[in-house]
Amino acid sequence: MDGIRVHWRFLSMAAPDQTDLFAEEPLPAAQSTSASKSAHQPLAARMRPRRLSEVVGQEHILKPGSLLPRLVAQNRFGSLIFYGPPGCGKTSIAEAIARETQSRFVRINAVMSNVAELREILATARRRPEAATILFIDELHRFNKSQQDLLLPDVEEGSVRLIGATTHNPGFYVNPPLLSRSHLFRLEPLSTAAVAGVLRQALVDTERGLGARDVTATDEILSDLAVLCDGDLRRALNALEVLVLGLPENGELTAQDLEVFARERRIRYDADEDEHYDTISAFIKSCRGSDPDAAMYWLAKMLAGGEDPRFIARRLVILASEDVGLADPQALPLTVAAHHAVDFIGLPEAELTLAHATLYIATAPKSNTATLALGAAHAALKSAPVQPVPIALRDKGGQASKRAGHGKGYRYSHDYPENISGQDYLEKPLTLYTPKPVGWEAKIADRLARWAELKAEMKQRAR
Repeated sequence: MDGIRVHWRFLSMAAPDQTDLFAEEPLPAAQSTSASKSAHQPLAARMRPRRLSEVVGQEHILKPGSLLPRLVAQNRFGSLIFYGPPGCGKTSIAEAIARETQSRFVRINAVMSNVAELREILATARRRPEAATILFIDELHRFNKSQQDLLLPDVEEGSVRLIGATTHNPGFYVNPPLLSRSHLFRLEPLSTAAVAGVLRQALVDTERGLGARDVTATDEILSDLAVLCDGDLRRALNALEVLVLGLPENGELTAQDLEVFARERRIRYDADEDEHYDTISAFIKSCRGSDPDAAMYWLAKMLAGGEDPRFIARRLVILASEDVGLADPQALPLTVAAHHAVDFIGLPEAELTLAHATLYIATAPKSNTATLALGAAHAALKSAPVQPVPIALRDKGGQASKRAGHGKGYRYSHDYPENISGQDYLEKPLTLYTPKPVGWEAKIADRLARWAELKAEMKQRAR
């Protein structure tokens, strides 16, 4: 507890106002320690935009005349939540807002913070209303409900203006009362061109970047590096720094230098969060839409990201009944077999099994009649009284059942042509299943039509 308080007091003394915290002019000799610290910061930290106008990408929220720049220019914004993938500019935008509005900026990380530190920060902000404190909480989704609730009174009163940054969907991870008191802005991954442009700037910037080393690189090389970083500018800048520092001064960054980084590349993917749900959704919809190329791409992404192969196999089993159904009755046994194979083979060989099953599902004729028929049956049960089982169909086991006449009048289907006895199996017949004229189900449609004719003829003769 004491360590936390000392740490917070140090922050308060070191940055009494926003001008000190975001000084743009060269630091005086008395601040040589801070200058040395800045020199040792990662390139991504040194190259942070100092104003909103320097932020690249995110034109959908930052273009002139849009809501956020107008609010900042008038210093009339409340609490803000920035939602987007890593390295897209959430922290940079928050710092630029604090600088432009001359606000006191307090930054914490939800992973490292706790209730005691949060209480002290809020209490200090209440004691200094003239400082217009902006509380920036990185990884806001990591705060539990009680920690988020602790923010509400001060956010409501305006003691602090909260800027939260999260890579997770705020609808699932931010308390509704806090979310309702904030403007939500969604940020997108940066384009390859935007990332490559910043890399070029960092390469020649002698003040904050790597210009002193006089290393050169073609636009194609910088674009390739940007592609490898998947729209994550922080990752791209830090990768550039490592690559450049590994070269002699006046050297040239080449394709061979990128090879090592490319071999170590990991795609952005999380196990139980947005990337997981978005990617499996794309995979399912690609299979359903009969696009084997897209289905294989999303499968490869999941496998490269470390997704549990058994999870993918289970989704394929569901697809076999939900979206292929009777149009290809072999889809279900094949996907069940694939699920078992994944269990006892394991990775990496099981990737082939998943690819086999994925291609089968994606290229199979599609029918959702099993889904529709089940839904119609559930709806019929809810919308009308439950039908009793007809006497002829009831079980006649036991003396009491026999005395009640159970089973009387039942017609044994195998005694009739094509196994059609003409009997009804509901007191009030319903049409719940309508086959599609695709794949194997087309034959079922023909067969059911033939049986309906036979049944009608038998009923006509019985009259």
